[in-house]
Order: sequence, then C-alpha cells, then structure tokens
Amino acid sequence: MLLITLERGITRFSNFLGVLSTVLFIVLLFNVFYDVLMRYAFNDVSIAMQELEWHLYAAIFLLGIPYGIQHGGHVRVDLIYENLSIRGKAWVDLFGCVFFLIPFTLLVGYYGVGFAHEAYALGETSGDPGGLPYRWIIKAVIPFAFFSMTISGLGMLIRCINVLRGVSEEGFSHPPIQH
Repeated sequence: MLLITLERGITRFSNFLGVLSTVLFIVLLFNVFYDVLMRYAFNDVSIAMQELEWHLYAAIFLLGIPYGIQHGGHVRVDLIYENLSIRGKAWVDLFGCVFFLIPFTLLVGYYGVGFAHEAYALGETSGDPGGLPYRWIIKAVIPFAFFSMTISGLGMLIRCINVLRGVSEEGFSHPPIQH
C-alpha cells in the first residue's frame, strides 16, 4: 500500500509540473503577441522580451518532461515495446529507469546546481544591452527540472514494481499518449 501511495504522490507532483508548463505556455503566447505587436505596430523592439521568450520556452520544455515521463509520453523503441506483455513492459521500463534515466538525470542535476550557483554568485546577466538580469533563475530551472525528472523516474520505477508484484496495471494497460 505504501508503494501505491508513493506512486500516486509522485504522479500528483508530475501533474503539477504539467499544469505549470501549460501556464508558462500561455504566458509565452502573450509574450510573443506583445513582442510582435510592439515590433510591427509601434516599431519598438525589446531585447528583454525576446530573451524572455527563450527562457519561457526552455522552462516549458524542461518542466514538461517529468509530466511526459510519468504519463508515458517519452520516447521508446515502440517496435519492440508495443508487442510485449504488461510484465515485459514493466521490466523494460524498470531497466531503463535504473540504468539510464535516473543516473543521467542525477548527473545533470548535480552539475546543474553548480552551474546555477556560479551564475548567482557572479551576478550573471544578459550579455545584450537591455537584456534580462538574474540569469541564474533560468539556469536554476535546469537542476530543478532534472531532479524532477529523477522523481518522475522513481514514480515509473515504483509503478513497474507494483506491476511486477501484481498489485497494479495502471499506466501499462493503455497505449502511451498520442499527439
């Protein structure tokens, strides 16, 4: 019962990041609309608004990945995976989490902390005049997102264990999200 409760808690966390990505996407749409309107209607260009577009895009992408991991939207070799039994899929996902996903995300997250800390300590800002200050904020999204991917990977790992124990088939009984 503990593993099922833990899996559901991790799913809620990943869903929250999915909602956050959605909100940031809407903010990005308004940002682009404002930037285009100002550029073509008023001949006014803002470097900060253009940089904000890239920062928002990066945050949307990075924070959306844990949601994709949790809901089966990540890349797999479906040629093999699709034809496996539920237990076979659980074994493939378990192997992928333990040997690929979790070590990689922990490694990038670990080094990302130093990357963001250095930007904070140096007071790093945009290299362009009129660009955004506080470059450490977007750099801090990198380790946060990768540690969140680790958490989602642990959720997937727990789901695999629950399937192999025979207490759940959630997440394996239907095909992945198609877009």
